[in-house]
Amino acid sequence: MNPYLRLSPEVASALEAGEAVVALESTIISHGMPYPENVETALQVEQTIREAGAIPATIAIMDGKMQAGLTTDQLELLGRSGLSVTKASRRDIPLLIQRKQLGATTVAATMIVAAAAGIPVFATGGIGGVHRGGAQDFDISADLQELAQTKVAVVCAGAKSILDLPLTLEYLETFGVPVLGYQTEEFPAFYTRQSGLSVDARMDSAEAIAEMLHIKWELGLCGGAIVANPVPEEFSMDPTYLNATIEKALALAASEGVKGKAVTPYLLAKIKELTEGRSLVSNIELVMNNARLAAGIAVALRNIKATI
Repeated sequence: MNPYLRLSPEVASALEAGEAVVALESTIISHGMPYPENVETALQVEQTIREAGAIPATIAIMDGKMQAGLTTDQLELLGRSGLSVTKASRRDIPLLIQRKQLGATTVAATMIVAAAAGIPVFATGGIGGVHRGGAQDFDISADLQELAQTKVAVVCAGAKSILDLPLTLEYLETFGVPVLGYQTEEFPAFYTRQSGLSVDARMDSAEAIAEMLHIKWELGLCGGAIVANPVPEEFSMDPTYLNATIEKALALAASEGVKGKAVTPYLLAKIKELTEGRSLVSNIELVMNNARLAAGIAVALRNIKATI
């Protein structure tokens, strides 16, 4: 056992018994939504995973440990602390552990902790990617490199709409990361089901996805995969309206000098404001939708392993 990894009793017991476990990130709690919706959503997501037959393992950096599985009080701490919590990616983990500081894990950091714990499936909202203008300033999320090297499947509603989606998909192709569309041939764009871009392959069941993942890893191929699961139709935003809103939010971010880690939480908050809360509703619903699918994939992977 990694001395810097701590599992909750429930997660430890589930992994020991070979049960299906789904990892969850914590940046969405501290930076992705306002309080108290963030904590309420986190608890609902965990309950959704339980109802689908798996055990949730929300991940964070706490008390000098990589923690997989949080108590309600720990979720409340992350939610109330909000933007004051460090947004933790790969480079931040050792420093936060050394200083015993609180860190909310991004997609990249959550993948690292999930892999260390032996959890192969992770549900989130949307991955990071190549930012608009990234071809010039190299503003590229560490999520993409983590997907290239860490054996965890990420169930998401595609990449966040604020990004350069064509470049994000090009980057993933370069590093051999499969992009699977769940019951879709189009890569979803977080708040909207439409991007005009194609996935690598359409998959119509959790079982088919689990079989593909099992084969990939049995072949010794490094890295994870993206399972792109579109936001439910009734909560999908109009892409033309959404893109206009994003452009306005980007202009405001540039005028205020927002850069680096602060860009994504700023834009998500500004888009929520400009859409009068409609983007937050979409965000919550797509996370729930991803949690259900992730649990199904985790259960299917467990069943495959049980037959070997």
